[in-house]
Amino acid sequence: MSLEETIKESLARGEVVIGSNKCKKIVKTGKPKLVVLAKNAPEDLSKEIRYNAKVSGLKVEVFDGTSRELGILCGRPYPISILVIK
Repeated sequence: MSLEETIKESLARGEVVIGSNKCKKIVKTGKPKLVVLAKNAPEDLSKEIRYNAKVSGLKVEVFDGTSRELGILCGRPYPISILVIK
């Protein structure tokens, strides 16, 4: 299953958290199944998330598109740099 399909299915089930502050907190707990970063996510956010995910043993996927494209995929009218699938 592709990353886009996984995101769409998780959105339909209500298992997606959007927003950098919320995602940072969730990643630190180590509970999510998957962390998705947009290709053009801010470097400081990307480094922080990758570090915390590594410490928590989480998988981080990079969405092969911009934050605007990730927002469109999620059905939102704004860019999304990071999302977490619970």
